[in-house]
Amino acid sequence: MKSFDLSRLNAIFVPLIAGGLGLIVGAVMLWFLGANPLEAYAGMVNGAFGSPNALADTLVKAGPLLFVGIGTCIAYRCGVINIGGEGQIVMGALATTGVALTFQDAPAILLVPAGLLAGFIGGAFWGGIAGVLKVKFGVNEVLSTIMLNSIAGFILVFLLTGVLIDPTTADNAIKIPQTQRLPNASDLWRWIPTRFHGGLILGVVIAILAYILLWRTTIGYRIRAVGFNPRASKYAGISVQRYQLLAFVLSGALAGLGGAVELLGVTHRVFSDGSAHGFTGNAGFNGIVAALFGSLHPIGTIPASILFGALLVGANSLQRTVQVPSAFVITLDGLIVVFVVASQIWAQKRSVKRVDETHVATPGTETA
Repeated sequence: MKSFDLSRLNAIFVPLIAGGLGLIVGAVMLWFLGANPLEAYAGMVNGAFGSPNALADTLVKAGPLLFVGIGTCIAYRCGVINIGGEGQIVMGALATTGVALTFQDAPAILLVPAGLLAGFIGGAFWGGIAGVLKVKFGVNEVLSTIMLNSIAGFILVFLLTGVLIDPTTADNAIKIPQTQRLPNASDLWRWIPTRFHGGLILGVVIAILAYILLWRTTIGYRIRAVGFNPRASKYAGISVQRYQLLAFVLSGALAGLGGAVELLGVTHRVFSDGSAHGFTGNAGFNGIVAALFGSLHPIGTIPASILFGALLVGANSLQRTVQVPSAFVITLDGLIVVFVVASQIWAQKRSVKRVDETHVATPGTETA
């Protein structure tokens, strides 16, 4: 029981300590830049939580991170790596756009669920491609998901400069790569006068359902068994390839749902700056970090996503408060990522060492 409690405490405090170390290093950099670190971080907190609008922006920013993070947790528990969130967000948003523009006269009670379902299916399809490449052809999922991100970006630009371009700007000399504004009936519920919408609430519900799936169902048990030991799972009669494919489909589906939520709740149109990042805002990668910060647990990813949403929103306020270069904001995010990932590696090594010590202390016993 003691070791169990210790592991739970480590899962909570190690990422927090790692994030704190990243902020400390950031404070030293601010000092060298001639800025007051306390004033800078006070500006960051105020920018993220200092007003109802600031809090709403933080929660809105956290939404896509949460969906990608939950999908990352499912993939990790099955022993596969999905870093294709960027492409899956884009494909989910494009699928949602297709449904919303095709059925523009549908009522909101039908159009919103249909749009969310389309995003779910679009992301599942894109994630499933990486899954098929891995289980059928042995393609490394890191390489395939990175390439699929690029392909999704090219598809996005192709469609936004062609069949999906806003017809009101199509005849302009400089064509704007964006779709027309989606019908108002497709908008997610919104807390007026802020930008807060129902996307994060949906994300919290999905996180709870993901926890139930992974730890309270037979399917979830098999997913985790495959991730823990694929050879033993295969020996026990579990189809390793089937559940790896399922993990990719579910992970991609949730990222695609995040794209649908961002589209229906915030942007109301798909746009591009020549790449996928213009629309996603790097949520496909930041969501992975949020999952790591949440100890790769769906429930832990909820506060982690809100924290990283606050960092992303508050960093802009920090820059304005102390007048530091915009590159510092990117550097600060990178520092926190490095420390969080390093803390996960350290925790894993500690766990392996503890298991080895248990075997040495009690020879002939098995560790569950």
